[in-house]
Amino acid sequence: MAPTPDLVTAALATVNDPEIRRPITDLGMVKSVDISPDGVVRVGVYLTVAGCPMRDTITRDVTAAVSKVEGVSGVQVELDVMSAEQRKTLQTSLRGNRGPEKEIPFAKPGSLTRVFAVASGKGGVGKSSVTVNLAAAMASSGLKVGVVDADIYGHSVPRMLGVSDRPTKVEDMIMPPVAHDIKVISVGMFKPPGNSPVVWRGPMLDRALHQFLADVYWGDLDVLLMDLPPGTGDIAISVAQRMPGAEILVVTTPQQAAAEVAERAGSIASQTHQQIAGVIENMAWLPCPHCDERIAVFGEGGGQAVADGLTRTLGTRVPLLGQVPIDLRLREGGDEGKPLVLTDPDSPAATELRRIADGLSRRSSSLKGLQLGLSPSGR
Repeated sequence: MAPTPDLVTAALATVNDPEIRRPITDLGMVKSVDISPDGVVRVGVYLTVAGCPMRDTITRDVTAAVSKVEGVSGVQVELDVMSAEQRKTLQTSLRGNRGPEKEIPFAKPGSLTRVFAVASGKGGVGKSSVTVNLAAAMASSGLKVGVVDADIYGHSVPRMLGVSDRPTKVEDMIMPPVAHDIKVISVGMFKPPGNSPVVWRGPMLDRALHQFLADVYWGDLDVLLMDLPPGTGDIAISVAQRMPGAEILVVTTPQQAAAEVAERAGSIASQTHQQIAGVIENMAWLPCPHCDERIAVFGEGGGQAVADGLTRTLGTRVPLLGQVPIDLRLREGGDEGKPLVLTDPDSPAATELRRIADGLSRRSSSLKGLQLGLSPSGR
C-alpha cells in the first residue's frame, strides 16, 4: 500500500515544535510533502529562524513520525527558513490573533496560571534548589510549568536544570528553552560566554523582568515559578508591581539568624498586599548515616518561627509547608542539571519536595480578579 499525503500529514500532526510545544502542522511549518512511486517521502519544513538550535530535533522527530506510515520506504527532510511575513503571521497566531503586544499574560484578569515568587532573606539557603525541584516535581505530575530565573546577579537555574540552549527569537517574541518539560528563561542565557557579572541598576532590572514575562512565549502554563534574588530589593518590588497576584514562597533554614532575615523578606507582603503561600524550611536536618537520629546541623525551629512571625504581621495564617532534610544528592543534582525529584524521587529530600509541590498544585485558584460574566438583573 502506497502512502498518501493525508496519511503523511496526519503523521506530521503528531510532531510538536520543541520550543513552542504545538504541532508543526498548526504552526505553518510544513512547507511541502512529496511522495515518490517507490515510497520515499520528502518533507519540507520551515524553521522559525536560520540556525535554529532545534533543527536536529525537528529532523529526527519528523523522520520518526513519517517512517511509521505504512508503505513509506524512506524519509528525507528538507529544511527551509520562514520569511519575515511568515514569522509575523506565526507571532500573531500564538498571541491569539491580537497582534503584537507587551502585556504580561499572567497579570491579566482571568489568568489561570498560578504564579509563585520564591523568596529568601539571604543567600545560601537553597532557594534556587527548592525552586528547580518544585518545578520538576510539578512538571513530572503532568502540569505545564515555567521558571523565570529572576535572580539577575546570582542566576543559577540554567545550570541546575541542565539548560545549555539559548532562547530563539521570532520577530520580537522569545521562545524559551525547555528542560525536563519545564520552560526556562534566565539572564544567563543572554550574556556573552563566560562567567562575567551582570552590572545593572533598578530601571534595567525592571525592564529585564518585564521582558521575561511579556516578550517570552510561555503558552498556557499551569504554574510559573519565579526565583527571586535574596532580600527585598528592586526585583521584589517590581514583581509586586507587575504581578500583584503572585504568591510568595519564603525559603529559610532552621538557623535563627537566617529565620529573622527571612521573616523580614516575607513581611514585604504587608506593604505590597500580596499573599504568602507559605514557608519552606530547607536543610532542616541531616539524617545520621549510622542510625535513625536527625542531626540539627543548623539548629531547629527556624521555619516555624518565620511562619508564626508572618502570621502575626499579616494577620492571616501563614503555614509551614514542609521541612526538607540535607541531602548531598540534592547539591550534586543541581551541579549536574538533574533535579533530585527526578533522579531519586524516593529519597527523603525528594519525597518532601514532591509533597510540598503536590500541596501547592492542589490548592484551588482564587476567584479574585476573574471576570465571571455576571450582570445586574435590573431588579
